[in-house]
Amino acid sequence: MGKKLLHTTNQYAKPYRPLPIALFNRAGRVAEKLGVLADIDVEQLITNARRKSGLNEFGDEWFREPLTVLVESINREANLTPTGKLIQKTRLEGALIARLRAEQLLQKHPEIHDIDLGKIIIIAGLQRTGTTTLHRLLAADPNMRALMSWEALNPIPLPKEPLGNPKRRIAKAKTAEKGLAYLAPEFFAIHPVEHDAPEEDVLLLDLCFMSQSPEATLHVPTYAAWLEQQDHTPAYTYLRTLLKILSWQRPAKNWVLKTPHHMEYLDVILQVFPEASIVQTHRDPQKTTGSFCSMVSHGRGVFSDEVDAREVARHWMRKVNRLMQRSINVREQCEQKRFIDVSYYDLVSDPISQVARIYEFAGIPFDQSAAEAAESTSKRNVQNRYGKHIYDLEDFGLTQDAIEHQYAFYRRRYGIPYEN
Repeated sequence: MGKKLLHTTNQYAKPYRPLPIALFNRAGRVAEKLGVLADIDVEQLITNARRKSGLNEFGDEWFREPLTVLVESINREANLTPTGKLIQKTRLEGALIARLRAEQLLQKHPEIHDIDLGKIIIIAGLQRTGTTTLHRLLAADPNMRALMSWEALNPIPLPKEPLGNPKRRIAKAKTAEKGLAYLAPEFFAIHPVEHDAPEEDVLLLDLCFMSQSPEATLHVPTYAAWLEQQDHTPAYTYLRTLLKILSWQRPAKNWVLKTPHHMEYLDVILQVFPEASIVQTHRDPQKTTGSFCSMVSHGRGVFSDEVDAREVARHWMRKVNRLMQRSINVREQCEQKRFIDVSYYDLVSDPISQVARIYEFAGIPFDQSAAEAAESTSKRNVQNRYGKHIYDLEDFGLTQDAIEHQYAFYRRRYGIPYEN
């Protein structure tokens, strides 16, 4: 890390593999052919989660349908390596264990349901538009609560963990960070994943098996199409419960959330989070499209040897268009006072003034401690500190004309300038 990424033709077609991982995958493929390494099985995941946690009650088990659709799509379409299959099994099983622990905690402490989350700022901008930078600036405020990476991996206290002493979960997150750096060292130049930094709350929606995470990291078109047709109210209601559980562990006056996933379901968010203020960040699509396709392609390469960069572009060009259209539709049908727009270019040139704008909009005092925290974070999070992200539109079968044709309505709607 810290080195410039070298660009090669068709760089996504042959994902990087450390030698031990390559050998494990080779042995695993033999096991698959012999029928020893089985597909992921929903009932086995649930059985394992109950056995490992020592718990049995999930509460409402509506999550079974999305989990089943996701698992079937992974088994049929994702073309996982043995390493990828092992990681996905572990992740799905971990999500089920977290649900079991959450149910136990809520039964033991029903007062959690009554926790006031305070005012909530939700960053619902497109990928690669400065959302991570803005999220970290807002989360720096001691009075602002954000989901941390170590919490995203384990949002519920571990067995026998003292309240307020999550060092075991932090240690697990450090290990996971090192594991990702080992499997895909180039990924940190695209999107830094740090155990002690704010993380996207789409990872909490993963506990409902209803999020964009799978289609951003795996080839699961059947699941992605199914997801678009569902009512996401139960998932967002559970997200609200998880935020209360997190606030119970580490209280703060207000919350800041962030993920592009929210753009697709702003209508649900406005119902489930009536206290929320929505921030939308904007940047020239010519600069964001190829960058995001590259990020997805690198991410898929962690789990599969078969990464079709052009298929990634086709899928996400349509998906991003849907995010744009649905968010605009919601904004045209509801009160504009719920939304504020932030230009990526204003954020880069004067980040503190943009943070102050958002605080004023949300009705939160922007005091000296908040300003100093944002200033310190702005100086620390310098661009390209993990290396420079290099990509080529040709890898994805994209042209500037095609991007402009697809997203011109979005540029007109928000008056987005062309970036040099």
